[in-house]
Amino acid sequence: MGVLLAFDTASPYVTVALHDGEAVVAEARAAQRWQHAEQLEPLIDGVLREAGLLRFDVTALAVGTGPGTSVGLQAGLDTARTLAATLEIPAYGVCSLDVIALEAAQGLGYASGFLVAAGARNEEVYLAAYDEQGTRVSGPVLTRPASVVTDLPVAGEGAVLHPEAFGRAVGPSLPSAGWLALAVVHERTELTDPEPLYVGTAGG
Repeated sequence: MGVLLAFDTASPYVTVALHDGEAVVAEARAAQRWQHAEQLEPLIDGVLREAGLLRFDVTALAVGTGPGTSVGLQAGLDTARTLAATLEIPAYGVCSLDVIALEAAQGLGYASGFLVAAGARNEEVYLAAYDEQGTRVSGPVLTRPASVVTDLPVAGEGAVLHPEAFGRAVGPSLPSAGWLALAVVHERTELTDPEPLYVGTAGG
């Protein structure tokens, strides 16, 4: 695949990484919450500079498709589409919850199935279920934590925000662009077009 630039703007913190075909060679996360449009381009320039590469060295893109807040998410997807068109390279979309799940599965040592819950508006969460390997088996859906109280391990920021529903919070709480890059390079998750992943309310 060559040099893959990966970034995710579905969570409150922008994350960017660079994979050179062998390994993740640079990764950065925004220091401030939100302000996705303002922080994404400098972070991209930073990881390229750290790796000693230019934008025209990038041969593929990976971008988190959410679910997430629309303004921040759209900033990343717009950037991915623009860069793909400018550089004439492919852009792959990946569900942001799947990225969290792959890292969580590694940390859990394939001990059990688990959930990923990302924070949403109005005290709700985006929720999906995964098997021991980090493969999605259901979801994502938009739901209220009180309606999905569980004893299963739960990764994602939603587990931190709602401990009353998710008593077994595990890491990570946010998607990592490094894991996004690994997911694409090693074909560990479904790849889609760089379009936003919209989800409906559970049961609706």
